[in-house]
Amino acid sequence: MPIQLTRRRDLLFLADVAILAAALLLSFQLRFEFDIPDHELGRSIVQLPMVVLLQLGALVLCGVYGFVSHYVGMAEIGAFARAGGLSLAALLALRLGIPDALAALRVPFSVAFLTTILGIGGLLVARVACRSLYERAERERHRGSGAGPGGAPVRTLLVGAGQAGLMAARELARQPHCGLEVLGFVDDDPTKRGASVHGVKVLGGTADLERLITDLRVEQLVITMVRVDRTVLRNLVTRGEELGARVRLMPGLHDILEGRVEVSRLREVRIEDLLGRDPVAMDAGELVRLIEGRRILLTGAGGSIGSELARQVVRLRPERLLLVDRAEPALFAVQQELLRLAPDVRLEPLIADVADVARMSGILGEHQPHVVLHAAAHKHVPLMETNPCEAVRNNALATLALGVLAGEARVEKFVLVSTDKAVRPSSVMGASKRLAELLVLDLDRRFPTRYMAVRFGNVLGSTGSVIPIFREQIAQGGPVTVTHPEMVRYFMTIPEASQLVLQAATMGEGGEIFVLDMGEPVRILDLAEQMIRLSGLEPGVDVEIVFTGTRPGEKLHEELHHLDEDVTRTRHPRVFVGRLQPLPAHRVAGAVDRLARLVEAGDVGELRACLAELLPEASVAVPDLAPAAVASARA
Repeated sequence: MPIQLTRRRDLLFLADVAILAAALLLSFQLRFEFDIPDHELGRSIVQLPMVVLLQLGALVLCGVYGFVSHYVGMAEIGAFARAGGLSLAALLALRLGIPDALAALRVPFSVAFLTTILGIGGLLVARVACRSLYERAERERHRGSGAGPGGAPVRTLLVGAGQAGLMAARELARQPHCGLEVLGFVDDDPTKRGASVHGVKVLGGTADLERLITDLRVEQLVITMVRVDRTVLRNLVTRGEELGARVRLMPGLHDILEGRVEVSRLREVRIEDLLGRDPVAMDAGELVRLIEGRRILLTGAGGSIGSELARQVVRLRPERLLLVDRAEPALFAVQQELLRLAPDVRLEPLIADVADVARMSGILGEHQPHVVLHAAAHKHVPLMETNPCEAVRNNALATLALGVLAGEARVEKFVLVSTDKAVRPSSVMGASKRLAELLVLDLDRRFPTRYMAVRFGNVLGSTGSVIPIFREQIAQGGPVTVTHPEMVRYFMTIPEASQLVLQAATMGEGGEIFVLDMGEPVRILDLAEQMIRLSGLEPGVDVEIVFTGTRPGEKLHEELHHLDEDVTRTRHPRVFVGRLQPLPAHRVAGAVDRLARLVEAGDVGELRACLAELLPEASVAVPDLAPAAVASARA
């Protein structure tokens, strides 16, 4: 292989010499209108080695021979232009500086300009022709290896003719083996209509999709926009499905520019792309003041929310990040990821159960964190209905114990990650998180530490959530199980939820319950149908949807706050704050003592009765755990 490469470069170099020599001789002919005197012809032969060597030297200095011969882009054209300017300047300097004794080496001004244009331009044209021949040969070689039916290239429209679209068109032209036949661009900018972007014509706007897909027999739409509004994306997916064209996304521009992924590595549209919302600018200054150069303790660091909080925190350069989790594999995995993400941030992976008071006391005493982010919790509603003692132990009593330790260690801020299921709870899990909120508010009266809770709904793709379950069921061919046709839930992405938790933490002065704006609720049946269609299948035809009935503790509609919580806006558009009257101190102390005894005794009936008495708005009656109900809970 090195021998072949050397021979190819030798041939290229010899071809360049021939083109430059021919350009000089042609320049003399043009200078004398193809009636060149004999003495001028002799001068041209004498000057030829000097001129060619000067031009070759300029090409080498400008890096032209470092480029791949069969590819020419803007960077390469710039290098040729610089080489031409450098060689012309050298010829003109010699013309003016050579003494009379060497007058035969003086290149006429007109010839100097002509040989630069013809010679350097000729080399550039030769490389463009080489690239064209190479790409044609590649298309022939890969003909039949495309991804379309029968091996034909997939007939594709690119949606978005901006910066990312330009990059996509250029890269796809360079990679004809990717199996796409790019028919044109679709862009709603009227100034781009009819224009060509890197040889690909803008055929119309999104309003013309139906006509274009039908007339051009389009099989695929590729979104080539840096940011696409979720409403626009949902509309494109829906229209594509109706017209028989699948919709795919180009990788993020940031990833492409950093070389982590190629433009041609397209991916399918995921349900997270449709349900997620456009990012909202965070208050970077406040987040830096909360985290940078400070010691942060994060519980539940191996979980979905905890691990994303860890990623957000390390980007803000803490002095030390204490990662607490009792699951060794999950903790190890997040530690390794964070080491790659921020190798200079000090990480302390700590295997610990937040309910272990002695262990947590030792951790707080040794590391003296400034901020505690408490994300450790049991969150699976049906599972906690059959394990109510563990729900109360881990979600409520452990939160209280950790909060007391934080107050005694004079932690500045303690942030409880809560849930919308704490609002008028219909499950033990929701009741345990509601109790945790009340206990945190009580602690705010007892210690100088500023305690607060942040409440949000379901997060897309978190462990045990509906989307991974649906995805697995679809992959297995179904059926997809939906509990009730009218079941609705609020959703947000894990990164968005984590960012807003940190943003709320910067605002908290103590005693608040922050409620995150979850957007519009989503019907779970619609979610299931959309996921099936995104998999290229038809609901009820290729994949059956089965209704299993609501599970123990589930509500058809979730709420984000109580009517008596006096929720008001904050300075951040997606963060609201509510305040409620905490329980009397003596009532809290008595309830905690009683709950602790019932948990230790495993008295489920009395535990539920105690929760119902303490939280009158809760519905935590003993469920009918008949075999069918248990089977539904396991689904």
